[in-house]
Parts: sequence; C-alpha cells; structure tokens
Amino acid sequence: MPVVIGFEGSANKIGVGIVWDGQVLSNPRRTYVTPPGQGFLPSDTARHHRACVLAVLQEALQEAGLKPQDIDAVAFTKGPGMGAPLVTVAVVARTVAQLWRKPLLGVNHCVGHIEMGRLVTGAQNPTVLYVSGGNTQVWTQVVPCTEHYDTAPPAE
Repeated sequence: MPVVIGFEGSANKIGVGIVWDGQVLSNPRRTYVTPPGQGFLPSDTARHHRACVLAVLQEALQEAGLKPQDIDAVAFTKGPGMGAPLVTVAVVARTVAQLWRKPLLGVNHCVGHIEMGRLVTGAQNPTVLYVSGGNTQVWTQVVPCTEHYDTAPPAE
C-alpha cells in the first residue's frame, strides 16, 4: 500500500496527515481562532495557513518517523471550502509534490469525510447523505473510482 501525505486547509484548520494501509501515521493540525463574533476572513485564514504549514509538515513527518523519500504520493483538498485557504494548500501541496517528485492527487473535501467514514465503519458500498450547510450532497459509488453527486437547488 502507498504512503500518502495529505494537506487539508479548506477552512480555519490547517492539517497535514500521513496514512498507510488505512492507518493514520500522523495528523498534526493548527486552528485559526478569531475573537468571538468576528468570523473568518478568507485572507486572514490563508495567512494563518501560510505561517503554520511548514511546521505542521515537519511535525507530520517526524511523528510518522518518515522522510520525503518514504512518501509515495501527495494529496490536497481541492474544495469545497474558502478560496484563499484552498489556494494556499494547493500551492504548498503542488510544490511538495514537485520537489519530492511524487504524484499529486486532488481530493474533494466532502469525499474525504465520506471515505474516512467508510474506513472507520468498514462499510463496503454505502449511499451517503453528507449534510454540511452549503456543501450538502448525496453521494453513491456506481463503479469503483466513479463518483456521482447531486446538490440541492439554491433556495428561492
């Protein structure tokens, strides 16, 4: 099984996880916290991610006891999420993949949650209702590696 390092930063949390054969080897993260009632501005959140991501990457490798040559692929959240933080994570992941000469895999944030649920529960072929505000989707796997989703029409 391949060893994959993944970068997640679609909202106020930046994380770098390393997995192998269904086992999480490391998963350090940092959370951007704003004063109560202020919410998250995408530009401030992206700035936080840029300031933290290298330390989180080093922590992930150290915690997993791995070096870049031990990694087989690099993954990153390609959406949905806040634009500026997603761009930050995409740039970092692409840079790491190029520097380490590894394949790059974009992952839908919602599918990541679904796949983790499959891993934890052992479900083989679930139909999943993913309810998360504006990201609510219905997913079913028709054929391995083929995904289909329907989103609700906008409220009128």
